[in-house]
This record gives sequence, C-alpha cells and structure tokens, in this order.
Amino acid sequence: MRARALIAGLLALSGVFAPQARAAHAYAQFGDIKYPPGFSHFDWANPNAPKGGDIELVPPLRITNFDKYNPFTLKGTAPPGLTALVFESLLTGTFDEPSTGYGLLAEDVEVARDRMSVSFRLNPRARFHDGTPVTADDLKVAGSMAVLLKDALKPNLLQTLEGGPAFVHAGPFGNIAHGNNSILADRIALVTNDIVCTEAGFGADMGAEKFFDIKCRASGLRPDAGVIVATVRALKMHGGVGRIVAGKPLDPALLEANAEAVRRGAVNLAKQVENVTTFGIPAVVAINAFPTDDPAEYDAIREVALGAGARAAVVTRNFAEGGAGAMDLAAAVWEAAGAGESDYAPLYPDEMPLVEKIETIATRIYGADGIDLLPAAAKQLARMESIGYGHLPICVAKTQYSLSHDPALLGRPTGFRVPIREARLNAGAGFVTAMAGEMRMMPGLPSRPGGENIDIDADGNIVGLF
Repeated sequence: MRARALIAGLLALSGVFAPQARAAHAYAQFGDIKYPPGFSHFDWANPNAPKGGDIELVPPLRITNFDKYNPFTLKGTAPPGLTALVFESLLTGTFDEPSTGYGLLAEDVEVARDRMSVSFRLNPRARFHDGTPVTADDLKVAGSMAVLLKDALKPNLLQTLEGGPAFVHAGPFGNIAHGNNSILADRIALVTNDIVCTEAGFGADMGAEKFFDIKCRASGLRPDAGVIVATVRALKMHGGVGRIVAGKPLDPALLEANAEAVRRGAVNLAKQVENVTTFGIPAVVAINAFPTDDPAEYDAIREVALGAGARAAVVTRNFAEGGAGAMDLAAAVWEAAGAGESDYAPLYPDEMPLVEKIETIATRIYGADGIDLLPAAAKQLARMESIGYGHLPICVAKTQYSLSHDPALLGRPTGFRVPIREARLNAGAGFVTAMAGEMRMMPGLPSRPGGENIDIDADGNIVGLF
C-alpha cells in the first residue's frame, strides 16, 4: 500500500512553556531559537535533494499487514513510520535542536504567560494534498473559537460626555484592516435612532473606501451621506508646513496663520471629497476648529471643498464647545441625508478579478498610474481565485499618511505606481488583504511600552493607566 495523502495533525504540547506571551515563528523550551524567521531549510537538510517518487512501508516481522492510514486510533493496524510521512503538524521539530518547535502548518505560536493556553496562527500557505487550504474547522477548533466569540459579538453601548448613546464595537485600524464599526452595532443603532453616524477610520481613501466596498457590500445597507473631517493643521502639513509626529508636541509652524499653505494642502481634501462622491454619496466637510486657527484658513478650506463637489463645508467647534458647537454641522448633515441625493454603488463588481479590483482602487481612489504586482502576490491572488475566493472584496493595507503607498508623498501626489508585495486571504472576515509598499500588519507601537508605567501605589490604587 502506498501513502499518497496529506492530512493535518496536531502537535502535542505537553511540557511546552513560553517565558512570555509573544507570538513567534518558533518556540524553544530553553535556550535560544537557532533559525531566524523565514529560513528556507534546516542545516542538516539538502534543499537540492530529488523530489517525488514512491515509498513502500514494510511492516516489521510481528505484523503481517496493515489496514488503515490513521495511526491515532486503537482499532486496526497502521504501518510504521506513517505519522512522519503522511501527517504534518502545527509545529515541527529539528534534529539539531531537541527542545525547539518551528511553525509548519502554523505561521506562528504564542504561549500565554500563565502557561495555561497556547495560540497558533495558521500559515495561509498550508494546503492538503489536493490543494485545498487548511482551515480552523479542519483542526476541529471552529466550535471552541465560536464560543470565545459568543459574548464578543455583543456591541458595547457607551455614552458621550453629554449623554448621547454610542456603540463601540469591532473597530480595527483603517490602515491594516477595514477600520469600521461592526454591522451588528450599526443595525441596532438604526432601529433605535432616527439617524446614525458610523465612523470609518483615517481618510476617505482608507476607511471610507472600505466602508463602501466591504462593509456596505456585506451588510446591504446604503448610506445617505458622508462626512469628511478636516483640520487646518493637517491640511497645512499637506501644504508643506511643519511636521506632525504622534506623541510629540506640535510643530510651532502649524500654529501660525498660513492660509496659503492650507490652500496648497487642501488638494488632499479635494481628492477625499471626490472619493466619497465617486460612490454616489453626497459629501459634507466638517472643519474641525481649534482656538489657534485663523478664519482665513477656514475660508480656504471651504472654497476648495465646495469646488471639489462637497455639498457643504461647515466649521464645527465641538472641540471647545461640545455638542453646542456642532449644531451647524448636525443641521448640514441632516439636510444632506434627507435630500434623497444618495445613489450608492460600489467601486467594482464581485466578479471582477482580484488584480483588477486592486488596480481599480489604486487608480480611482489613490490617484495612481497603476500597480506593480510582485510575483509572490500574483501567485497568492491566483491561488485564491482557483479555490473559489475571487468574488471577495479587497482590503488594501497601506500607510495612512499619504494617498499613495509612500508616507513621504503629501498633498495629492501623481505619477506614482503602487507596489503590491503580498496578499492574504481573510476568509472568515470576507475579504482579501493586499499589502502595499512597506506597510506591516502589526500596528505601530511606542518606543516605551505603556505597561512600564502601570503599577499599584502604597494605598492599593492602580496608577499609570492614563
């Protein structure tokens, strides 16, 4: 009998503990991990060895035959050596490190600090012998994962400082994910309120595009209006004045009146207005006012926004005055939503090939000349289509600092192409992630972890949380 199947097996983790909870490509019970992430082969393996062929499993003398391929059940007899040849585990060991396991079916492994649980992230390249992907359901853990999500699926009802209701639920980053609140939270809000404002993270080239192309496509909901929030400081920076660094004091140049710099930078806002109206949605620009702004700067923003097709551009002073300072904005949004001008349509149809969907987003939303698809990404996208996921929408992971993939290209850049280096299938979430430029999927972290500030004082009070 010849073994030709490949099925997924679990690696026993008895006695496997991590010194700290941190996802890594490998786990060592003691000592350092020898091989770095992305290594091609173990030192003792010959990558040029011949591939393919047949292998015959000869039973030992005490066994006359075998009648099954499953070595994990007691009934029947399996041939010796079958486990190592037919099954692949989440982690695999190596002959030159007796205590280390490297990701095989798993892309990385994380052991909890209390050593009571272990988490694996499946490698998107994990496949059965027929090419179908290995899923959480194949590992028999889909049910337990659903139990963990049972309560997480319930939206969190909070309130604003003035008592207004607000749902905060499942809002991931708009640069590496879709950047939107959950559909469930929106639907609950819609049946309990006359009007609902749901946030889409970062600019209209990111959260808004994903709201229209991913979330609205999945929910069936059709927005009545779009609100674009702009600040004098941000547009001044896009106009070439000052520099904004998260966590650092503002550049003094951003606090000086400079209507001309705002006008130069407002070309970015003009493109964002166009991005919203591209989907058939009327756009209202909210000019988020700060005490250091100059009225002439508001005039420059309003002129550019209306010239780009915004239905209204309203100064809102809620930063200083709370809800009362946003009444004019609320009236403009209410009027836009009730005017019946919305004619929503997604940017691309489901049946469009994945590569064309990415290029459509890049050219029509970012203003690029096209995309440059790296070989690895092209292969991944083709594979996704071959296994039936070509109908999914695209979620581009890119920098939030520019309309392009390059954070140094401010304003409204032209003459650029967007490199797509990798694509990942998020089958459960219902979209394909395309990674542009050097964007990484791990959010930016501070140089000094916030956890270093947290402690308990002599009176038993928790300090350092804020």
